[in-house]
Amino acid sequence: MRYWPVLIFGVVALGQAPKIPRTAEGRPDLQGFWNNASLTPLERPVALGNKAFFTAEEATAFERNRLNEVNRDRRDGGNQTDAARAYNEAWFDRGTKVSKLQRTSLISDPPDGRVPPLTPEAKATWQRIQADFALHPGDGPEDRPLPDRCLLFSQVGPPMLPGNYNDNYQIVQTANSLSILAEMGNITRVIPLDGRPHLPRSVRQWTGDPRGRWEGDTLVVESTNFRVGPRSRFGVVLDAMTDENLRVVERFTRTAPDTLLYKATVEDPTVFTKTWTVEVAMNKTDGPIYEYACHEGNYGMVGILNGFRVDEKKAAAKTGR
Repeated sequence: MRYWPVLIFGVVALGQAPKIPRTAEGRPDLQGFWNNASLTPLERPVALGNKAFFTAEEATAFERNRLNEVNRDRRDGGNQTDAARAYNEAWFDRGTKVSKLQRTSLISDPPDGRVPPLTPEAKATWQRIQADFALHPGDGPEDRPLPDRCLLFSQVGPPMLPGNYNDNYQIVQTANSLSILAEMGNITRVIPLDGRPHLPRSVRQWTGDPRGRWEGDTLVVESTNFRVGPRSRFGVVLDAMTDENLRVVERFTRTAPDTLLYKATVEDPTVFTKTWTVEVAMNKTDGPIYEYACHEGNYGMVGILNGFRVDEKKAAAKTGR
């Protein structure tokens, strides 16, 4: 009789396994509209140490404190700080909950939930980039980060990370390829699944050269051949810290009809002292996705560059040059 609880538990566990939709080929069907908005930070707050998960009560408290914190920023317009209310929290859509995974950070590895230190060479490169940017923050559009130029955003990936808004995706899947449309920037990644080799190393792209394969019910996508230079993908310190050795491996697993588990491991031995991995729960949502017409309405870039020209005129007037 003492074995019955184990058998009963096994039957219950099997009965609870979620039934996920599948394609005609029998693969998990990843198609549809998904959202990864989350209050969970990329990096774990240092004070939490190696605490990887919130309890339900801690998650609720974190959400409440985070929402209270950001909603303090509802400035009045017409002042020097925020003339057009451009940075008012009312415009952002970061979500109201931490990730379903209840992790204390999107980074699940290393165990401290933090981006690993840069290599000495990469750190020196970053310091040079910072110094150059301080001298030339807005000589021309090429000096600005890629999001300012409507070229690339963290949501696009890889890895696909939540941002301030527009955290929606549409996945279209066939037997031989899968495409991911990111709402932010309306940028589409097309991922071959037919076993073709990567492009020659001389061919470089902002989002890399992806190749996908199935490992059981998980879609694994390996991306290489990233374009060298500032990509504004991981965060401020890491904007320019990727090079020709960057490799990102993504894993998509449909764990429930309304949930897609997304994992991505970043590897770049000349930049980071070790690999790091993020885990994000993507939630099923309704479509359609509307065009994010960034270039057509990018008065921000015009304002930034005009602002620097005004500063230059003021400086010239003071010095008489």
